[in-house]
Amino acid sequence: MNVGRTVFAQVMDFIPMHEFHRCVTRYDGSYKVQSFSCWDHFLSMAFAQLTYREGLRDIEACLRSQHTKLYHMGLRTKISRSTLSYANNSRSWHIYADFAHVLIATARELYRGDEFGVELTNTVYALDSTTIDLCLSLFPWAHFRTHKAGIKLHTLLNLRGNIPSFLHISDGIVHDVNILDTILPEPGSVYIMDRAYVDFERLHTLTQVFAYFVTRAKSNLQFKRLYSHAVDKALGTLCDQTIQLTGFYSAQRYPDKLRRIKHYDAESDQTFVFLTNNFLLPSITIAQLYKCRWQIELFFKWIKQHLRIKAFYGTSENAVKTQIWIAVSVYVLVAIIKKRLKLDRSLYTILQILSISLFEKVPLAQALTSFEPDSDNLYHDNQMNLFTL
Repeated sequence: MNVGRTVFAQVMDFIPMHEFHRCVTRYDGSYKVQSFSCWDHFLSMAFAQLTYREGLRDIEACLRSQHTKLYHMGLRTKISRSTLSYANNSRSWHIYADFAHVLIATARELYRGDEFGVELTNTVYALDSTTIDLCLSLFPWAHFRTHKAGIKLHTLLNLRGNIPSFLHISDGIVHDVNILDTILPEPGSVYIMDRAYVDFERLHTLTQVFAYFVTRAKSNLQFKRLYSHAVDKALGTLCDQTIQLTGFYSAQRYPDKLRRIKHYDAESDQTFVFLTNNFLLPSITIAQLYKCRWQIELFFKWIKQHLRIKAFYGTSENAVKTQIWIAVSVYVLVAIIKKRLKLDRSLYTILQILSISLFEKVPLAQALTSFEPDSDNLYHDNQMNLFTL
C-alpha cells in the first residue's frame, strides 16, 4: 500500500512545471520523443546529482533496484543507460540552461534581502572563472592546451545568498576578460573582479551604463594623480586618490577619472591597490567589498566537492553542458527549498540528508529538520560554512 509521497517527489514539487515545459517547447525538446521525455531526463540526472552517482551504469542500477517507487517519484518509464546516454548527447543543453536561469531568478528574489558582510543597498556581484580539467583523448572539442583539454565555468555570483546570476561554459583557452562582452550590466550594481578582468575599454562600458566596478590595479599602471583625499590610516587605508590614466591606449579606452586606493590588510600582511569608478563609498568599504570576492572562490570549491561537475556521464560537448546545467539547477533548487522552508541547515547538510532519503515517504520538512547531529561528530572547523546563514 502506498502511503505518502517520496522525498524526491516533494523536492521536485518546488519546480515550476509550466516554465520547464516552456523551455522544452522553445527548443523542440519533445520532437520525435516517444517515451523518455525531457522531464524524465531531468529527473534522472537530478537524482544522479543528489545521490552522487558515479556513472550511467550506476544510475541505471540504482533506479531499477527501486522500480516499484519510480512512478511515485515522477518517472514514467524504465531507465536504461543507453537511453540516458542518447538523451545526454542529443537533447539540447539549452533547455536545461534556460530552465536553470528560471530557478536562478526565483532564488534571487528569495535571497534579495540577505546580508553578505558589507552594509550596502546595491546588488553586489563577484565575477570569476574556474577551470575543469578534462582528458584530451576523450574530450577533443574542449580546447585548452597542447596536451590537455579543459573547460571554463565563468560565473557571476550574487553575494546575497551566493546565487550564480550568470554562468557561461567556454573552452579552457578563452581568456577571462572576454566574458565581459556577454554580461548585461545592471545600473547601480557593483562588480568585483580580479586583475584578469582589467580591460579599460570594457570597464568604461560599465561606467557608461552607471554600473560600478572594484578591481585591483596592475603593477605597470600608468597614471597621474589629480587629487588626494583624506584617509584614516588606522583603518589600513594608505592613500585615496583621484587619477587619470596616461598610457597611450588606456587613456583612449578609459578617458574618465578613476579612483585609486592603496590599502594595507593587517590580517594577511599584504598591501593592495584597488581601482574603482565609485567615488562615493568610503575607502574602507571598497577594501571590504574586494575582500568579499573570496566568496566566489569558496563557491567554486564547494560545487566541485559536492556536485558532479568534475566527472561526466558523457564525453560530447552537449552531454557535458547538460550535466553542468542540471547540476546548477539542483544547487539552486536546494537553495530555494532552504529559503521557502526556512531551514537553519547549511546546503551541505541538506544535500547530505537528501542523498540518503530520496526514496523515503516522509514529509520533506520533517526529513530536513528532524536530523540532530551529535556534538562530538560535527564536521571539523575547516569544513566550509559559507552557506550557513
